[in-house]
Amino acid sequence: MGKKNIVAMPGDGIGKTVFSEGLRVLDAVGFEANYINADIGWECWVKEGNPLPHRTIELLEKHRRGLFGSITSKPKDQAAKELSPELQGKVCVYYSPIVGLRQHFNLDLCIRPCRSFKGNPLNFIRRKGNGFEEPSVDVVVFRQNTEGLYSGVEWTNPPENVRTALETHPKMKKFKNIPGDDIAISTRIFTRPACRRIIREAFLYAKKFKYKKVTVCEKPNVLRETSGMMMEEAKKIGADFPDIALRFTNIDAQMMWLTKNPEDYGIIVAGNLFGDIGSDGFAGLVGGLGFACSANIGKDCALFEPTHGSAPKYANLKPSIVNPIAMILSSCMMLDYLGEIEKSEKIKKAIATIIEEGKIKTYDMLRLKGSEKVFEKGAVSTKEMTDAIISKL
Repeated sequence: MGKKNIVAMPGDGIGKTVFSEGLRVLDAVGFEANYINADIGWECWVKEGNPLPHRTIELLEKHRRGLFGSITSKPKDQAAKELSPELQGKVCVYYSPIVGLRQHFNLDLCIRPCRSFKGNPLNFIRRKGNGFEEPSVDVVVFRQNTEGLYSGVEWTNPPENVRTALETHPKMKKFKNIPGDDIAISTRIFTRPACRRIIREAFLYAKKFKYKKVTVCEKPNVLRETSGMMMEEAKKIGADFPDIALRFTNIDAQMMWLTKNPEDYGIIVAGNLFGDIGSDGFAGLVGGLGFACSANIGKDCALFEPTHGSAPKYANLKPSIVNPIAMILSSCMMLDYLGEIEKSEKIKKAIATIIEEGKIKTYDMLRLKGSEKVFEKGAVSTKEMTDAIISKL
């Protein structure tokens, strides 16, 4: 079949470090690909005033699948100050390139597995009687990726026609006398087609991998229209899957329950913001961001990435101390998407073996504060963790 073409976007900071480690594991497991390097992130913003150059979009439009490391993202005012001198004073607006890619390619499904590895010292434990127990966590969050509060429809000092339209709603009366410069508005937009797609894909995933329940996690008692639409469509689609239980939780209650009975959840479906919050919460039960992988999937395009950021404070440490497992697991999700299931399972088994043996641990697994001194306390480097995983292949 020949080598597959993958758009490679290491990005910023530790993204570049873990990205190269992920490629080493893919090479070691026998996955052959042409990696086409593409520019993205903070350096592009500083030099070009655009963190997502059009040339990168063109590469993804051609090849339709990408592997990504991480980016640096800063508040609007700070981002503007760091532009190169020749761009100062020009109309350059920073916008998250990952959010931009999700919108441009309609990568509407964000899938975030949160699965515990036996022996991981970061796994969630709870008190039971006079002792403790460690429940096995196997949750996959389906987060709607292109709508909700991340759709980008927002204003500070909204235009007069927008404000006039909003003031037709009776609850806007209390804001009528607020000056435009003192009001900021973000919209939460749900559509039935997007709700239907993510809910059906969640049920299909549950059926394929034998999960017993799908839980819709929203806030319909307050966000009656948007969360209500998600619930309504879930009930319709759930009827097509009688062997899979459909449950509903509120996001606030879910954040409490996930530390009480995380083993009771399988597939969770949520809008963009609540899915972001919930997936990070569950990720914290299985090791944190060093183990948090994700896939952004559209109907004909996909992008795979760890959910952690670029961690600039660790980027220049030599040797690197960061945990590469989230990047490696994201690479496994790409293999799954490409039909390379056997290679993906082989890598995950190697990771599981290393963790269960308990001899090789990065600084986060030892609960150490990140610095060059972690090696004195038994932590391994990024490369050494990757070497250990490869040794089990």
